[in-house]
Amino acid sequence: MSKRAKKNEQAAADEANDNGTEPATKKGKKAKEPEAPILYEDPPDKLTSKDGRAANMKITSWNVDGLRAWVKKKGLDWVRQEDPDVLCLQETKCAEKSLPADITSMPEYPHKYWAGSEDKEGYSGVAMLCKTEPIKVSYGIGKEEHDKEGRVITAEFPSFFLVTAYVPNASRGLVRLDYRKTWDVDFRAYLTDLDKKKPLVLCGDLNVAHQEIDLKNPKGNRKNAGFTPEEREGFSQLLEAGFTDSFRELYPEQTNAYTFWTYMMNARSKNVGWRLDYFLLSAALLPGLCDSKIRNTAMGSDHCPITLHLVV
Repeated sequence: MSKRAKKNEQAAADEANDNGTEPATKKGKKAKEPEAPILYEDPPDKLTSKDGRAANMKITSWNVDGLRAWVKKKGLDWVRQEDPDVLCLQETKCAEKSLPADITSMPEYPHKYWAGSEDKEGYSGVAMLCKTEPIKVSYGIGKEEHDKEGRVITAEFPSFFLVTAYVPNASRGLVRLDYRKTWDVDFRAYLTDLDKKKPLVLCGDLNVAHQEIDLKNPKGNRKNAGFTPEEREGFSQLLEAGFTDSFRELYPEQTNAYTFWTYMMNARSKNVGWRLDYFLLSAALLPGLCDSKIRNTAMGSDHCPITLHLVV
Protein backbone atom coordinates (compact mmCIF):
# COMPACT_ATOMS: atom_id res chain seq x y z
CA MET A 1 0.00 0.00 0.00
CA SER A 2 1.41 3.37 -0.99
CA LYS A 3 2.53 5.95 1.57
CA ARG A 4 -0.18 8.36 0.51
CA ALA A 5 -2.86 5.68 0.83
CA LYS A 6 -1.58 4.67 4.23
CA LYS A 7 -1.87 8.20 5.55
CA ASN A 8 -5.45 8.30 4.41
CA GLU A 9 -6.75 4.99 5.69
CA GLN A 10 -9.51 6.94 7.39
CA ALA A 11 -11.93 4.07 7.68
CA ALA A 12 -9.36 1.87 9.36
CA ALA A 13 -8.42 4.71 11.65
CA ASP A 14 -12.06 5.35 12.49
CA GLU A 15 -12.52 1.74 13.45
CA ALA A 16 -9.32 1.77 15.47
CA ASN A 17 -10.74 4.77 17.32
CA ASP A 18 -14.06 3.00 17.84
CA ASN A 19 -12.23 0.05 19.34
CA GLY A 20 -9.86 2.25 21.33
CA THR A 21 -9.12 2.50 24.98
CA GLU A 22 -10.86 5.73 25.93
CA PRO A 23 -13.43 4.94 28.65
CA ALA A 24 -17.01 6.09 28.48
CA THR A 25 -17.42 9.37 30.33
CA LYS A 26 -21.17 9.96 30.43
CA LYS A 27 -22.17 11.36 33.79
CA GLY A 28 -23.47 8.75 36.18
CA LYS A 29 -22.33 5.81 34.08
CA LYS A 30 -19.51 3.44 34.81
CA ALA A 31 -16.58 3.71 32.41
CA LYS A 32 -16.70 0.96 29.80
CA GLU A 33 -13.74 -1.37 29.76
CA PRO A 34 -12.02 -1.49 26.37
CA GLU A 35 -12.50 -4.71 24.43
CA ALA A 36 -9.40 -6.85 24.08
CA PRO A 37 -8.26 -7.11 20.46
CA ILE A 38 -8.87 -10.39 18.68
CA LEU A 39 -5.49 -11.50 17.42
CA TYR A 40 -4.50 -14.13 14.89
CA GLU A 41 -2.01 -16.74 16.01
CA ASP A 42 -0.05 -18.29 13.16
CA PRO A 43 -0.27 -22.06 13.73
CA PRO A 44 2.77 -24.37 13.47
CA ASP A 45 4.09 -24.78 9.95
CA LYS A 46 2.91 -27.76 7.92
CA LEU A 47 5.85 -29.10 5.96
CA THR A 48 4.14 -31.88 3.99
CA SER A 49 1.52 -31.79 1.27
CA LYS A 50 -1.79 -33.63 1.49
CA ASP A 51 -0.27 -36.55 -0.41
CA GLY A 52 2.61 -36.79 2.04
CA ARG A 53 5.43 -35.15 0.09
CA ALA A 54 7.93 -32.98 1.97
CA ALA A 55 8.17 -29.28 1.15
CA ASN A 56 11.31 -28.40 -0.81
CA MET A 57 10.70 -24.72 -1.55
CA LYS A 58 10.21 -21.92 0.97
CA ILE A 59 9.33 -18.44 -0.30
CA THR A 60 8.86 -15.33 1.81
CA SER A 61 7.24 -12.10 0.64
CA TRP A 62 7.28 -8.80 2.53
CA ASN A 63 6.21 -5.24 1.75
CA VAL A 64 9.00 -3.46 3.62
CA ASP A 65 7.66 0.12 3.27
CA GLY A 66 11.11 1.46 2.45
CA LEU A 67 14.09 -0.87 2.22
CA ARG A 68 16.60 1.37 3.98
CA ALA A 69 14.33 2.00 6.96
CA TRP A 70 13.45 -1.70 7.12
CA VAL A 71 17.12 -2.67 7.24
CA LYS A 72 17.67 -0.20 10.09
CA LYS A 73 14.74 -1.81 11.92
CA LYS A 74 16.57 -5.17 11.81
CA GLY A 75 14.37 -6.70 9.14
CA LEU A 76 17.31 -8.76 7.90
CA ASP A 77 17.68 -10.39 11.31
CA TRP A 78 14.20 -11.81 10.92
CA VAL A 79 14.93 -12.93 7.36
CA ARG A 80 18.01 -14.85 8.48
CA GLN A 81 15.94 -16.60 11.12
CA GLU A 82 13.15 -17.43 8.66
CA ASP A 83 15.73 -18.55 6.09
CA PRO A 84 13.59 -18.79 2.93
CA ASP A 85 14.96 -20.11 -0.36
CA VAL A 86 13.67 -16.96 -2.06
CA LEU A 87 12.90 -13.58 -0.49
CA CYS A 88 10.59 -11.22 -2.37
CA LEU A 89 10.27 -7.59 -1.28
CA GLN A 90 7.85 -4.87 -2.31
CA GLU A 91 7.72 -1.10 -1.86
CA THR A 92 11.49 -0.94 -1.56
CA LYS A 93 11.46 2.78 -2.45
CA CYS A 94 15.18 2.62 -3.15
CA ALA A 95 17.18 3.01 -6.36
CA GLU A 96 19.73 0.26 -6.98
CA LYS A 97 22.57 2.76 -6.58
CA SER A 98 21.34 3.57 -3.06
CA LEU A 99 20.88 0.03 -1.74
CA PRO A 100 22.22 -0.57 1.78
CA ALA A 101 25.40 -2.64 1.93
CA ASP A 102 23.80 -4.85 4.58
CA ILE A 103 21.53 -6.37 1.94
CA THR A 104 23.69 -6.21 -1.18
CA SER A 105 26.45 -8.15 0.58
CA MET A 106 24.27 -10.95 1.99
CA PRO A 107 26.13 -14.18 1.18
CA GLU A 108 23.00 -16.25 1.88
CA TYR A 109 21.45 -14.85 -1.30
CA PRO A 110 24.09 -14.64 -4.03
CA HIS A 111 21.50 -13.91 -6.73
CA LYS A 112 19.75 -10.57 -6.23
CA TYR A 113 17.41 -8.73 -8.57
CA TRP A 114 16.02 -5.20 -8.26
CA ALA A 115 13.42 -3.11 -10.04
CA GLY A 116 12.59 0.52 -9.27
CA SER A 117 10.59 3.44 -10.56
CA GLU A 118 12.11 5.16 -13.59
CA ASP A 119 10.48 8.52 -12.91
CA LYS A 120 10.17 8.86 -9.14
CA GLU A 121 12.94 8.42 -6.60
CA GLY A 122 11.78 6.70 -3.44
CA TYR A 123 8.63 5.28 -5.01
CA SER A 124 7.39 1.73 -5.55
CA GLY A 125 10.08 -0.87 -6.28
CA VAL A 126 10.41 -4.65 -5.89
CA ALA A 127 13.26 -7.08 -5.27
CA MET A 128 13.94 -10.80 -5.39
CA LEU A 129 16.80 -12.51 -3.53
CA CYS A 130 17.50 -16.15 -4.39
CA LYS A 131 19.74 -18.85 -2.97
CA THR A 132 19.70 -20.70 -6.30
CA GLU A 133 20.16 -18.90 -9.60
CA PRO A 134 16.98 -18.81 -11.72
CA ILE A 135 17.06 -19.92 -15.33
CA LYS A 136 15.94 -16.46 -16.41
CA VAL A 137 14.79 -13.20 -14.80
CA SER A 138 12.63 -10.53 -16.42
CA TYR A 139 11.22 -7.20 -15.32
CA GLY A 140 7.75 -5.77 -15.84
CA ILE A 141 4.89 -7.26 -17.82
CA GLY A 142 5.76 -6.01 -21.28
CA LYS A 143 3.68 -2.83 -21.24
CA GLU A 144 5.47 0.49 -20.92
CA GLU A 145 2.63 2.27 -19.15
CA HIS A 146 2.97 -0.19 -16.26
CA ASP A 147 6.63 -1.13 -16.32
CA LYS A 148 8.09 2.32 -15.67
CA GLU A 149 7.02 2.10 -12.01
CA GLY A 150 9.12 -0.98 -11.17
CA ARG A 151 6.36 -3.26 -9.91
CA VAL A 152 7.09 -6.78 -11.18
CA ILE A 153 9.97 -9.24 -11.28
CA THR A 154 9.56 -12.72 -12.79
CA ALA A 155 12.04 -15.54 -12.22
CA GLU A 156 11.91 -18.80 -14.12
CA PHE A 157 12.92 -21.94 -12.22
CA PRO A 158 13.02 -25.48 -13.62
CA SER A 159 9.44 -26.39 -12.72
CA PHE A 160 7.69 -23.05 -12.15
CA PHE A 161 7.72 -19.28 -12.53
CA LEU A 162 7.88 -17.01 -9.49
CA VAL A 163 6.34 -13.57 -9.93
CA THR A 164 6.59 -10.90 -7.26
CA ALA A 165 4.41 -7.82 -7.63
CA TYR A 166 3.56 -4.55 -5.96
CA VAL A 167 0.16 -3.82 -7.45
CA PRO A 168 -0.80 -0.14 -7.93
CA ASN A 169 -3.02 1.41 -5.29
CA ALA A 170 -6.22 3.15 -6.37
CA SER A 171 -5.13 6.03 -4.11
CA ARG A 172 -7.03 8.58 -2.05
CA GLY A 173 -10.27 9.60 -3.68
CA LEU A 174 -9.83 6.63 -6.04
CA VAL A 175 -7.99 8.90 -8.47
CA ARG A 176 -6.09 5.90 -9.88
CA LEU A 177 -8.98 3.43 -9.90
CA ASP A 178 -9.33 3.53 -13.69
CA TYR A 179 -5.61 2.90 -14.04
CA ARG A 180 -5.85 0.07 -11.51
CA LYS A 181 -8.63 -1.55 -13.54
CA THR A 182 -6.45 -1.40 -16.65
CA TRP A 183 -3.54 -2.86 -14.69
CA ASP A 184 -5.71 -5.75 -13.44
CA VAL A 185 -6.68 -6.69 -17.00
CA ASP A 186 -3.14 -6.48 -18.35
CA PHE A 187 -1.54 -8.22 -15.39
CA ARG A 188 -4.04 -11.07 -15.58
CA ALA A 189 -3.25 -11.51 -19.27
CA TYR A 190 0.48 -11.58 -18.46
CA LEU A 191 0.04 -14.24 -15.79
CA THR A 192 -2.25 -16.33 -17.97
CA ASP A 193 0.32 -16.34 -20.77
CA LEU A 194 3.04 -17.43 -18.33
CA ASP A 195 0.82 -20.19 -16.99
CA LYS A 196 0.57 -21.68 -20.48
CA LYS A 197 4.34 -22.27 -20.41
CA LYS A 198 4.70 -23.61 -16.87
CA PRO A 199 2.84 -23.12 -13.58
CA LEU A 200 3.52 -20.08 -11.44
CA VAL A 201 3.55 -18.67 -7.95
CA LEU A 202 2.47 -15.04 -7.62
CA CYS A 203 3.39 -13.27 -4.41
CA GLY A 204 3.35 -9.74 -3.11
CA ASP A 205 1.25 -6.81 -2.02
CA LEU A 206 -1.76 -7.10 -4.33
CA ASN A 207 -3.42 -4.07 -2.70
CA VAL A 208 -6.87 -5.57 -2.33
CA ALA A 209 -8.77 -7.25 0.48
CA HIS A 210 -10.77 -9.73 -1.54
CA GLN A 211 -13.64 -10.62 0.78
CA GLU A 212 -15.21 -9.12 3.90
CA ILE A 213 -13.33 -11.66 5.98
CA ASP A 214 -10.07 -10.09 4.76
CA LEU A 215 -10.34 -6.79 6.62
CA LYS A 216 -11.57 -5.60 10.00
CA ASN A 217 -14.04 -2.99 8.81
CA PRO A 218 -15.61 -4.02 5.49
CA LYS A 219 -18.73 -1.87 5.91
CA GLY A 220 -16.77 1.35 6.34
CA ASN A 221 -14.37 0.70 3.47
CA ARG A 222 -16.56 -0.15 0.50
CA LYS A 223 -15.67 3.12 -1.22
CA ASN A 224 -12.02 3.16 -0.19
CA ALA A 225 -8.96 2.02 -2.09
CA GLY A 226 -8.32 -1.67 -1.57
CA PHE A 227 -11.94 -2.69 -1.08
CA THR A 228 -13.90 -1.18 -3.95
CA PRO A 229 -16.17 -3.48 -5.97
CA GLU A 230 -13.93 -2.93 -8.99
CA GLU A 231 -10.74 -4.02 -7.24
CA ARG A 232 -12.40 -7.01 -5.63
CA GLU A 233 -13.86 -8.05 -8.97
CA GLY A 234 -10.41 -7.80 -10.54
CA PHE A 235 -9.12 -10.23 -7.94
CA SER A 236 -12.09 -12.54 -8.48
CA GLN A 237 -11.34 -12.63 -12.19
CA LEU A 238 -7.75 -13.58 -11.40
CA LEU A 239 -9.02 -16.54 -9.41
CA GLU A 240 -11.43 -17.44 -12.19
CA ALA A 241 -8.48 -17.45 -14.60
CA GLY A 242 -7.16 -20.50 -12.76
CA PHE A 243 -5.16 -19.17 -9.81
CA THR A 244 -5.80 -20.03 -6.15
CA ASP A 245 -5.40 -17.94 -3.00
CA SER A 246 -3.23 -20.35 -1.03
CA PHE A 247 -4.15 -18.99 2.40
CA ARG A 248 -7.89 -19.30 1.79
CA GLU A 249 -7.38 -22.72 0.23
CA LEU A 250 -5.98 -23.94 3.56
CA TYR A 251 -7.83 -21.64 5.97
CA PRO A 252 -11.15 -20.76 4.31
CA GLU A 253 -12.92 -19.54 7.46
CA GLN A 254 -10.00 -17.95 9.33
CA THR A 255 -10.87 -14.49 10.63
CA ASN A 256 -8.68 -11.67 11.98
CA ALA A 257 -5.76 -12.75 9.76
CA TYR A 258 -4.28 -9.55 8.35
CA THR A 259 -0.99 -8.48 6.77
CA PHE A 260 -1.28 -4.66 6.85
CA TRP A 261 -2.16 -2.19 9.59
CA THR A 262 -2.16 1.60 9.24
CA TYR A 263 0.27 3.39 11.53
CA MET A 264 -2.60 5.54 12.82
CA MET A 265 -4.63 4.97 15.99
CA ASN A 266 -2.60 1.97 17.22
CA ALA A 267 -4.29 -0.14 14.57
CA ARG A 268 -1.75 -2.96 14.76
CA SER A 269 -2.00 -3.47 18.50
CA LYS A 270 -5.79 -3.57 18.11
CA ASN A 271 -5.53 -5.80 15.02
CA VAL A 272 -7.56 -3.41 12.89
CA GLY A 273 -6.05 -4.57 9.63
CA TRP A 274 -6.29 -5.75 6.05
CA ARG A 275 -5.06 -8.87 4.27
CA LEU A 276 -3.35 -7.35 1.24
CA ASP A 277 -0.42 -9.75 0.75
CA TYR A 278 -0.89 -13.08 -0.99
CA PHE A 279 0.54 -16.22 -2.51
CA LEU A 280 -1.50 -17.28 -5.54
CA LEU A 281 -0.79 -20.61 -7.20
CA SER A 282 -1.49 -22.13 -10.60
CA ALA A 283 -3.77 -25.16 -10.45
CA ALA A 284 -0.87 -27.48 -11.31
CA LEU A 285 0.99 -26.46 -8.15
CA LEU A 286 -1.90 -26.98 -5.72
CA PRO A 287 -1.11 -30.66 -5.00
CA GLY A 288 2.27 -29.47 -3.70
CA LEU A 289 0.87 -26.82 -1.36
CA CYS A 290 2.00 -27.50 2.21
CA ASP A 291 1.32 -24.26 4.06
CA SER A 292 0.71 -20.54 3.61
CA LYS A 293 1.78 -18.49 6.62
CA ILE A 294 1.11 -15.00 7.97
CA ARG A 295 4.03 -13.97 10.19
CA ASN A 296 2.16 -11.22 11.98
CA THR A 297 4.58 -10.92 14.89
CA ALA A 298 7.45 -9.84 12.63
CA MET A 299 8.04 -6.10 12.92
CA GLY A 300 9.83 -3.57 10.73
CA SER A 301 7.07 -2.38 8.41
CA ASP A 302 3.36 -1.60 8.39
CA HIS A 303 3.01 -4.95 6.58
CA CYS A 304 4.09 -8.29 7.99
CA PRO A 305 5.82 -11.00 5.96
CA ILE A 306 4.10 -14.07 4.55
CA THR A 307 5.73 -17.42 3.82
CA LEU A 308 4.85 -20.28 1.48
CA HIS A 309 5.90 -23.93 1.90
CA LEU A 310 5.64 -25.82 -1.38
CA VAL A 311 6.66 -29.03 -3.14
CA VAL A 312 7.94 -28.25 -6.63
